[in-house]
Amino acid sequence: MLIIESHKDVPTKAGGDMRVFLFRPSIPNYPKAKFPGVVVFSEIYQVTGPVARFCRQIASHGYICAAPSSYHEFTGPEALAYDGPGTDKGNDWKVAKKVSAYDEDATLSIDLLGATGMCLGGHLAFRCAFDKRIKAAVCYFATDIHSRTLGEGKKDDSLDRTKDIKGELVMIFGKKDTHVPPDGRNLIRKSLHEAGTTFSFYEPAWAQHAFIRDELSKGRYDPALAGICFQMLLELFGRTLNGDLGPVSGEVDEPEDVC
Repeated sequence: MLIIESHKDVPTKAGGDMRVFLFRPSIPNYPKAKFPGVVVFSEIYQVTGPVARFCRQIASHGYICAAPSSYHEFTGPEALAYDGPGTDKGNDWKVAKKVSAYDEDATLSIDLLGATGMCLGGHLAFRCAFDKRIKAAVCYFATDIHSRTLGEGKKDDSLDRTKDIKGELVMIFGKKDTHVPPDGRNLIRKSLHEAGTTFSFYEPAWAQHAFIRDELSKGRYDPALAGICFQMLLELFGRTLNGDLGPVSGEVDEPEDVC
């Protein structure tokens, strides 16, 4: 499918306008097609090149992706650099922002059906699943769930609210992920079992943190594993989220003669 990209600046109660980057599939001759919405939460660097490419991949399979800029209280929508200063800013703002503001961002992003994200965004996708509209969420190496340290005061309630998740989850962690150690992953899995959540839990043996990031991943990017995990996302979303192409128009546009 073709992709149409745009953005929308949304006022927030927490402070500042939140820019939501939108990636919408387009099928020629289906002008009334309706696609399910998926919110894509980024890592601590906001919507970077790798995150935008991830959104395009998902959108090309028939989903409207909305990627919010998480740090609108502190800065503009521009991505932070994958370097020391960018990492420091992202980590500082991650625990300066109120958890309630993260939740507001999710609510404002789109008329939700699905959610996904990586690192910080994996945790935010997990929290997004507390919304009863969410039918499916795929959380890549979600940080701070096990330690309860998201947001201002480093005291979130994500594990305590696991019972609020009504949709289906896929949780993905590399076994070599130093950000979420084995005990932390076991705690998350145990909490999901005890809450009666419908979920899958995948731990590739040699994967590290950020193993799906195709740029400046410090040698951790694994394209083969990233592809396998993406198929898990497509399987879950394809089974739980529904679209409607509507009637075919019959009109065929001539292709542009461009390079």
